[in-house]
Amino acid sequence: GTRVYTFIWTMCLCMEACSEAGIPFVVLDRPNPIGGEAVEGNVLDPAMRSFVGLHPIPMRHGLTPGEVALFVNETASVGCDLRVVPMKGWRRDMLFADTGLPWVLPSPNMPTLDTALVYPGTVAFEGANVSEGRGTCRPFELIGAPWLDAEALAKSMNGRNLPGAHFRAAWFEPVFHKGAGKICGGVQIHVTDPNAFKPYLTGLALLQDCRDQSPEQFAWKQPPYEYEFKKLPIDLILGDSQVRRGIEDGIPVRQLEEAWAPGLSAFCELKKQYHLYE
Repeated sequence: GTRVYTFIWTMCLCMEACSEAGIPFVVLDRPNPIGGEAVEGNVLDPAMRSFVGLHPIPMRHGLTPGEVALFVNETASVGCDLRVVPMKGWRRDMLFADTGLPWVLPSPNMPTLDTALVYPGTVAFEGANVSEGRGTCRPFELIGAPWLDAEALAKSMNGRNLPGAHFRAAWFEPVFHKGAGKICGGVQIHVTDPNAFKPYLTGLALLQDCRDQSPEQFAWKQPPYEYEFKKLPIDLILGDSQVRRGIEDGIPVRQLEEAWAPGLSAFCELKKQYHLYE
């Protein structure tokens, strides 16, 4: 359910190849694990087009893979002979836990539905020198670094009164990736209300608080990232360099949310044409 999760872009590249070759393309649709109603975030700036965002959709897009295929095929004029086989019984208000299906991790660092719920926000830490919890049993739920004060970070984040989330001070030692072999101070995100929770807004707030706590140690990851060798990874992940600049300038995250609201509203209207489910 997240723009930067690359499975949908592999699908779209395959659609382009099939269009060129004159081969029909079939999508056996699957649930969006974080639901088909909530959408969140800025729509991708075409200047930030990459393998973690090939087409203009927001971070949390609220579409199934089949609906993404229909959306891209028409709006990007792919023109492939697309055939989507819809699901039976899925509704837009369903989280994956409501489907009765067993969770099968789609990749090693997406072990649970809890991971999927926070991922649209904390994936942004792939663009910074703060651990996103890779190398632990709670990737993307644990955020921290050896130089962060866990108690202070939890206090500042809980003080923001962000909807549907509680932040617990946490210390963890990744066995690989950023912070490997070091005790990282940070927080674990506990989603208390999945329907109210705003993962993208939460992730940006957490980025801002980590940077504000230790501006001399916080740093953005440098290229390359996902086959892109010039642009900052954080700009590719967030889909717009203005969001990163807003974080750097200390602009309140709710003000950033207001700035992207018109584009998000336009996307929400457009995507309705491609809905396969009520």
